[in-house]
Amino acid sequence: MLRLLCNPLSCLMAIALLLTACASTQLHAVWRDPAYQARPAKIMVVGVAKNPINRRLFEDEFVLQLKARGTEAIASYTVLSDKLQSDHEAIAAKVKELGADTILITRLVSKKIVQTYIPGTRYYPPPHYGSWPNYYGYGYRYMQTPGYIVEDEYAVMETNLYEAKDDKLVWAASSETGILDSNQNLIQGYVEIMVKNMIGLGLLGK
Repeated sequence: MLRLLCNPLSCLMAIALLLTACASTQLHAVWRDPAYQARPAKIMVVGVAKNPINRRLFEDEFVLQLKARGTEAIASYTVLSDKLQSDHEAIAAKVKELGADTILITRLVSKKIVQTYIPGTRYYPPPHYGSWPNYYGYGYRYMQTPGYIVEDEYAVMETNLYEAKDDKLVWAASSETGILDSNQNLIQGYVEIMVKNMIGLGLLGK
């Protein structure tokens, strides 16, 4: 039988941390243009981020996972400087030059904090039944752990896929991702959810 080797407050905190660590990206809204029946052959990936490192991490991870599913992809930072990441004409010119037929744009919309109150709990010390006073008094001997508040931070993200020929939106997803680990782990999980959704909607191969 499993025995808990920590006091109840520590155990509760450990369980809360474990449950939080299991959190992942949650999709809030997904839209797909039903008129778009093609599959992208070559995607230009654009990560809109003020931090150049985050831009590269997002773009590299999307390219890695898209290629793993058989779709050619290009990280925009390899052909466009950070100053040009929001320049529509520059992006369009590179898309045309490199023969990409779609553009995938992902960006951080905002961050938010969600507070959850964890109520206190009552627990009892190990009983001793050597005499009736001990047994009788057991019901009155307890300890109370205080309640506490857990704060979770979430990144609100948007990812859109556009046709290169006319800038038409063909797929869009908005989501929230728990900021619980390193940037790399967060990004890997986020991209995996986005790619799986596109696969499920028939936009990508398996």
